[in-house]
Amino acid sequence: MDTLLSLRVFCEIADAGSFVGAADRLSLSAPMVSKHLAHLERELGVRLLNRTSRRVSLTEAGSLYLEQCRSALEMLELAAATIGSSVEAPRGNLKITAPVWFANPRVVGVLAAYQKRYPDVILDLRFSNRKVDLAAEGYDLALRVTRDPSPHLIVRKICAIHFYLVATPGYFDSFGVPETISALANYGGILPSYLGSEGFEFDGPKGKVLIRLNPVMRSDDSTYSYHAVRAGVGIGYMPGWLVDDDLAAGHLIQVLPQYHQAPRELYATYTSRKYLTPKVRTFIDFVTEALGDPRL
Repeated sequence: MDTLLSLRVFCEIADAGSFVGAADRLSLSAPMVSKHLAHLERELGVRLLNRTSRRVSLTEAGSLYLEQCRSALEMLELAAATIGSSVEAPRGNLKITAPVWFANPRVVGVLAAYQKRYPDVILDLRFSNRKVDLAAEGYDLALRVTRDPSPHLIVRKICAIHFYLVATPGYFDSFGVPETISALANYGGILPSYLGSEGFEFDGPKGKVLIRLNPVMRSDDSTYSYHAVRAGVGIGYMPGWLVDDDLAAGHLIQVLPQYHQAPRELYATYTSRKYLTPKVRTFIDFVTEALGDPRL
């Protein structure tokens, strides 16, 4: 007798609470369900269910075995899904949420390369700094930047991202170059409203410090804040992906470079640990390889 099917029968009996219910779910006859359970109990040498004329209930051994059975069946289903996804070509609409500042040339180049490799995948990107409910809003995955990902989410680390305090040379020509942390309180800050803080913790020569700016502008759009910094409005807190080229070219200057922050981590977040569709799996693998390479 098929022991794997017997395991499924046992789980269905436990879930349905009856032999008839399990038979209906599995499209088997009630006598065949009984035979599968008897086969399993005979193989194990223990009684898994208490039976009365009205109901069935798990024995102590049955309760322990049920948990292991479910885990084993899930592992087998995952293995089958993995084999299937390895040969199935990725295709379809891939709906992704990402921070606003991901709309930059570096990310666009990576996504263009992904779509060239997988032309049957349609990338549907929604840029927002709010944390969306992936399942409720129909997203396949989220790209999120944090130092402490929620333990309740399924995440995969992609790469580290540095953030800097920057301003234009012209801004410092007008107000002078700050030389101390305390002096920064007199400088105008372009602050990200979604962080909910006017201070930024940095590491310096003497340990951790809290850098505060005098807010002159707030925005929930990092791209807008970047352009405000480039226009000389004030000092901005910017991800390296937006300002690395400007820093290298001298269009922007890092404020107090002797102070630095530990990088934040970029994670891919998704809803199902059990099965990743080919489009999700290939996308995560691709961007992890590309964005984790400092040359890109």
